[in-house]
Amino acid sequence: MNFSSWPALLVVDVEGNGTNPPDLVEVAALPVRDGHLDKSTAGWWLSKPHRPVTPFAARVHGLTNQVLEGKPGWEEIADEIHAFLGTAWIAAHNAHVDYRALAAHLPKWRPAGVIDTLRLAKVTYPGLRKYSLDALIEHARPDLSEAPGQRHRATFDAFATAQLLLAMATHYDTWGQLIAAAVPPGLPGAPEPEQEPTLW
Repeated sequence: MNFSSWPALLVVDVEGNGTNPPDLVEVAALPVRDGHLDKSTAGWWLSKPHRPVTPFAARVHGLTNQVLEGKPGWEEIADEIHAFLGTAWIAAHNAHVDYRALAAHLPKWRPAGVIDTLRLAKVTYPGLRKYSLDALIEHARPDLSEAPGQRHRATFDAFATAQLLLAMATHYDTWGQLIAAAVPPGLPGAPEPEQEPTLW
């Protein structure tokens, strides 16, 4: 894989307050450039939600209402996050969730494409019993020694997802092959289905 051929790409992860639909309480966006993670220019935001964090969500990611007290509301950081994401490709694990949450909070945001590392893993590592982030970390053994925070925080999960993406990308010769395996139908960047030839 020639990583220099990749377009601008951000690996993202979001955490919510546990409601449906969620209010976002944490967003992380980690640039991948030339096959390397660029922690020095990564974006990270905490936000106080309109609705309280549920006890279940707080147990998962540790972001309690007390932790988020005094953090900016989404309206205060939305423009900054939108500008940071720009029109770059994004990658996420189970990307439908992160993409839909971000798109709901940033109505004018349009990424160039959306890579789903969950979908990619099912093609790259067929036959695994599970394809959760934890299961893939156990299978692929990426180097997480420099991962910030802890599991289920957006910064850690974005770092782990980025490492898994780079590991899986080595199984493909070209960006086009990677995209064909990794972008879910209906999401930005999905290859157009081949049209059946017609008489007309």
